Amino acid sequence: MQTTHHLLMVRPVRFGFNEETATNNAFQQKSESAEEALRTQRQAVNEFDAYVALLRENGVDVDVLQDTPEPFTPDSIFPNNCFSTHCEGERRTLVLYPMFANNRRLERDKLLQMINLQDYDEVINLTRYEKDHLYLEGTGSLVLDREHHIAYACVSPRTHEKVVREWARLLGYECLLFDSTDENDIPIYHTNVMMHVGTGYAVVCLDSISDPSKRELLRQTLQRTGKEIVEISYEQMNHFAGNMLEVNNRDGEQLLVMSATARAVLTPTQLSLLEKYVRIISPDIHAIETAGGGSARCMLAEIFEK
Repeated sequence: MQTTHHLLMVRPVRFGFNEETATNNAFQQKSESAEEALRTQRQAVNEFDAYVALLRENGVDVDVLQDTPEPFTPDSIFPNNCFSTHCEGERRTLVLYPMFANNRRLERDKLLQMINLQDYDEVINLTRYEKDHLYLEGTGSLVLDREHHIAYACVSPRTHEKVVREWARLLGYECLLFDSTDENDIPIYHTNVMMHVGTGYAVVCLDSISDPSKRELLRQTLQRTGKEIVEISYEQMNHFAGNMLEVNNRDGEQLLVMSATARAVLTPTQLSLLEKYVRIISPDIHAIETAGGGSARCMLAEIFEK
């Protein structure tokens, strides 16, 4: 299955600018004062609660975990980087990922205390790569075509080719790796910034791939697997238009979740093309996007079940 109706989200308690991840996440913006940081935290909680309510109103099952003040984990609102779940037939697998930032490793450890490992037939633990400074940050680093078993990944300080290939070997996936950069030639830190793969379509910033052969291979692979390509510009990518997730609800309806920021920069033609496949829902999460540098997809950890 490409999509699930069951999601996990983490309600923030000390959300804010993360100094440890800002070195390679150009989307983060630091508050100018302690007062502004406190306002951002309060606004993030309000945005989070409204987002959960919107998903539930649309028939999506959402488990909410409450973050704890200690240890300090400002990015815990983005749980999809720490773990992923997979279901092949009757076999459920949980994968744990090596994280770039120390405080994100603490975040992963907290999540592990809240997840029932006995629900899974197999746990694949890749965290050993941290000792070699090699990272792979979940479905931020990996954009998955689960139906065709293809993992798309742009190489960056948080997405190392060696770990991608090990992940693909263990999960039985083909991997397609490439370099993707912003307008300033800085590597894009997570693949889900520049692309999304849905059931019958894909959203991708092809301009960010400078190597013509890699760009064409990506295009051909998406087309070969039946994806209608919606190209987005750098400007649209910079407003989180690549950071989307397709889910289904309890009635089997396909929904595409993107932020209000992302939806506002898409053209009527692009939206019309997407709406051939999905109904779009778009939470307003501006404060979270501004301080955290992540958007709608980053806040959703997919739970795949038998």
